[in-house]
Amino acid sequence: MAYYDFLNIIFAPLLKLPVLWAVILLSFIVSVIIIVITKYTTNQTLMKKLKDDMKDYQKQIKELKGNPSKAMEVQKKAMELNMKYMMHSLKPTIITFIPIILIFGWMSSTFAYEGIKPGQEFSVTAIFEKNAAGNAELIAPEGITLNGEKAQKIEDSQSTWKLKGEEGLHTLEISYNDEKQQKDVLITNSEKYIEPTKKTEGQIKSIQIGYKPKKILNLLGWKLGWLGTYIIFSIIFTMALRKLLKVY
Repeated sequence: MAYYDFLNIIFAPLLKLPVLWAVILLSFIVSVIIIVITKYTTNQTLMKKLKDDMKDYQKQIKELKGNPSKAMEVQKKAMELNMKYMMHSLKPTIITFIPIILIFGWMSSTFAYEGIKPGQEFSVTAIFEKNAAGNAELIAPEGITLNGEKAQKIEDSQSTWKLKGEEGLHTLEISYNDEKQQKDVLITNSEKYIEPTKKTEGQIKSIQIGYKPKKILNLLGWKLGWLGTYIIFSIIFTMALRKLLKVY
């Protein structure tokens, strides 16, 4: 993809860092972009007033616990203000939506899995249509070794093979009845990998390479991948930047 190659060039310095720091810096960069665009594409005076009014209404609602009908009236006004606030927040959301989605796609394609190293065993799983039966074969190219038989029985609509191989990009082929489907696998000493799953049409529905999910943050025994790590630091940076830049 052109955008993927472009982002590889833009974020090339980050790829030289440990993955954790790369994700932290990206969460900071994205947070800065969102906060700055929000600040300069919305009426901050109005946004502050709406937030202050909503806080006042929430305070009144708590004080009116003994008067449900009056509390409902205040609640209705608070909801109207909240809707108005959300409508004003829509503009920066629309502006940043596509760039953020592209960055998320790049991060998922870069930080989600561990690369497969030369000589390291990995799995390949073919998913078949419901009620498929019999055997499927995996045809391995030169440089790939099968750890087991090339013909595997289909059980619960799937067959799995164990393989290992030499460094490089290899094309695997799954054969079932008269159908053949191919899937590339990248074996490298770097952290690179390619899309784990290829969806296909026919009796073979998809082919999946068994890349291991990459865990980059250990939070009190809770091991997180790139997305969980990004979300945590994004919340921290967003709250800090909103307060620092007085964005409402």
